[in-house]
Amino acid sequence: MPFICFCHHLGKSPVGTAGNRTPITTNISGRLWAKVIFAGYKQGLRNQRNHMALFKIEDVYADETEFKRRAYVYKVKNNTVIPGGKPNKTRVIWGKVTCAHGSNGMVRAKFRSNLPTKAIGHRIRVMLYP
Repeated sequence: MPFICFCHHLGKSPVGTAGNRTPITTNISGRLWAKVIFAGYKQGLRNQRNHMALFKIEDVYADETEFKRRAYVYKVKNNTVIPGGKPNKTRVIWGKVTCAHGSNGMVRAKFRSNLPTKAIGHRIRVMLYP
């Protein structure tokens, strides 16, 4: 269902509307996570630091780190017992953003255990809540 927002224009009244409000319809998604690509590890000229992961947030082109928690979700062969839930094959490695990396939407993050190298180039979930 589209969400209707009324935006105020400074001193300009659009043709065909009453006052200075213009209705704008946008679709609100129920998704509480953002799409992120795992780019690799932090590295120097000779050394690679596997405890610090680099991520590119899609559609973000600034040096702001407003997202807090990250989740690497993957599937395994055997079922995992979850407290208070049904056993399933999904597992999660949780992490958090530490700082920005440059000014083009890249951020650094640390995880509880280091991310596997097979995850480079794959999608990570960034939660939109702390």
